[in-house]
Amino acid sequence: MYKPAMKSLGLIVLMAILTNISMSYAADPDIPSLNPDEGRIGELRRVPDPTEFKVCADPDQLPHSNNKQEGFEDKIAELLAKDLGKKLSYTYAYNRQGFLRNTINANRCDIIMGVSSDFDALRTSKPYYRSGNVFVYRKDSGYNITDWDSPDLKKVRIGIVGQSTATIPLNDHNLMANARPYRMQRDLNLPPGYMIDDLVKGDIDVAVLWGPIGGYYAKQAKIPLVVKLIPEYETTNAKGKEYWNISVGVRHKDKDRATEIDAAIDRNQDKINKILDDYGIPHVPVVDGDSVMKVYRQDSKQHQKVTGGDAVQ
Repeated sequence: MYKPAMKSLGLIVLMAILTNISMSYAADPDIPSLNPDEGRIGELRRVPDPTEFKVCADPDQLPHSNNKQEGFEDKIAELLAKDLGKKLSYTYAYNRQGFLRNTINANRCDIIMGVSSDFDALRTSKPYYRSGNVFVYRKDSGYNITDWDSPDLKKVRIGIVGQSTATIPLNDHNLMANARPYRMQRDLNLPPGYMIDDLVKGDIDVAVLWGPIGGYYAKQAKIPLVVKLIPEYETTNAKGKEYWNISVGVRHKDKDRATEIDAAIDRNQDKINKILDDYGIPHVPVVDGDSVMKVYRQDSKQHQKVTGGDAVQ
């Protein structure tokens, strides 16, 4: 049966998103400490305020967010809050293990920007953009890299996040020997764009990473860099999915909040696209109903037809 594989795939997808949004630099951001007793029996617990647009965010996670509200997700949150006539505020916590438990699920805040649209831990809004993994390389290299079959990939050092979904097509194309792995777990001692920094220094020749990270830091680089979206791979292997719809996340019970956010996204999609473009975030049209699990189930059924047995033993 394929239930165990589905659980593994869900973890891979979650790790891919969290990996690509959690590379961060510990610059001693000024954030309030979370009270470990808050919400326990007999202790005070925040009651959500309907006049407030309270976002759970990482204080040092550019290009997405920081405690100075300089990220592109900060700007989109500001746009949505203004449209809804609500007061924008933040609760900050590092986007690591326990982030949901200690923020939105503890009622310390009500909204998380930038989650995958089929992330089942939260109720998600309609997607407001879609992006994918990218190849980034120096413009003066002369490379022409557009997909995993590009000949130049066979002769370069490829920086890639270990265990990310992009490692699936990398391995399928016999490129693992060319890879320089970067850690999956967030490292607070490294700057947000450290893989792009290594590319500029010449420590690697090509960087493979989540589009918003690659696009933003390529735009900030001191030398010209090429950013190419990687073709989708999920129809070949769902575990190698490259693209995700991105939404706003709220608690499952907050249906009305999700509905009003949907309406605000509809009214402001052009402005959201401009924010993405201003930050150098590569994006493509949203694919309605996109779900990696749906694709995986379809692959599993097809495999069963071909083999006449279970997809996963």
